Amino acid sequence: MKILQINNVYDFGSTGKITRDIHLGLLERGYDSVVYYGRRYKTDDPGVYKICSELYGKAQNGLYQITGIKYGGCYISTCKIIRAIKEEKPDIVHLQCLNGHFVNIYRLVTFLKENKIPTILTLHAEFMYTGGCSHALDCDQWESDEGCGNSKCPLYGKELKSRLGDRSAEMWQRMKNSFEGFDNLVIVSVSPWLMERAKASKILGEKKHLVIYNGLDTGIFHDYPKNELNIIKAKLGYQPEDKIVFHASPSFSNNPNSIKGGYYVLQLAERMKDVQFLVAGKYAESMEIPSNVRLLGNITDKAYMAKLYAMADVTLLTSKRETFSMVCAESLCCGTPVVGFKAGAPEMISLPEFSTFCNYGDTDELEVMLSDWLNRAKNTKISENAHNIYRNQKMINDYIKVYESMCLGNRKALEK
Repeated sequence: MKILQINNVYDFGSTGKITRDIHLGLLERGYDSVVYYGRRYKTDDPGVYKICSELYGKAQNGLYQITGIKYGGCYISTCKIIRAIKEEKPDIVHLQCLNGHFVNIYRLVTFLKENKIPTILTLHAEFMYTGGCSHALDCDQWESDEGCGNSKCPLYGKELKSRLGDRSAEMWQRMKNSFEGFDNLVIVSVSPWLMERAKASKILGEKKHLVIYNGLDTGIFHDYPKNELNIIKAKLGYQPEDKIVFHASPSFSNNPNSIKGGYYVLQLAERMKDVQFLVAGKYAESMEIPSNVRLLGNITDKAYMAKLYAMADVTLLTSKRETFSMVCAESLCCGTPVVGFKAGAPEMISLPEFSTFCNYGDTDELEVMLSDWLNRAKNTKISENAHNIYRNQKMINDYIKVYESMCLGNRKALEK
């Protein structure tokens, strides 16, 4: 069995690491696996090919800024991918996250459909069924029979941009046309919340759906000895008795409109002066912060990141919308409970006995929940229970079951 994965990135960000883990996991189990990806760094991993230069990707992004068609263009790199599929002759094509201006989604999906190639599409965001927006937030136009564009797009200028005006209606229709009649397709969502949204869409609603959680490396993300964590705590300038709330985000901002909700972290820090707030993520140097907030910047060392999770008393999640939340999974695997706003997926994928969520923006309730968890002793079962759900091996095995099922189904279809 040969699997060909396509993703925006490889070994970078959450989807890049997931793509790598599946690829290496397949090779370890004796399967034939190849990966084609578009952006970021080149790799020496066997069977992995970068098909788009950074300059080309930036040029395609510039074209989108003019035309407003976010997932079109990319003629050269799309031709490369289609040629690779023809040459590799995979049993299964596995589409991961196809944003990043490296492939024409409409053309690629139409090619797979017309050539009856068994395909898995993993949803990491919403754009494959909204037609444009990665996070539809409170908008529900994408669910209607007419789709986006039956009235002015409420996210135009935020999620969607164009010098030629709002083209959300055309994007929605082009995505719908691409998937229409594509029967040899399985939709995998990374959370039950995301699956229910995909089922409600007119683009993917009639397809076969299932859920496979994202996996992570539990050889890194696990609980650590207390003496080791105390050393890190001391190096950061904290006392052994200090209560620490950890917040991780790709980008930390005090803008109230930021989808990641850093504004609420700072609000809580102002209220809870006796608690230390530790933040991992890029940030603006000019940002004013309370004295009990420490900004670490971007953390690339995964082992150090895991120890920060394990060292904290609680991990705080303030996003407005998440389709999975690796922060939840990583924190729980490191033995630290999670408190946050209801953001769609996190409250559904986290361990309910070790996490608490309240309505978005309810800072009063969030403060109460944080205080409650900070006054509890850590439960040693958190890490063990989380490993059973979020470990890489489970994710890889779940995908292999789908691959084999699709291959078997395809052979049966050919025998008829």
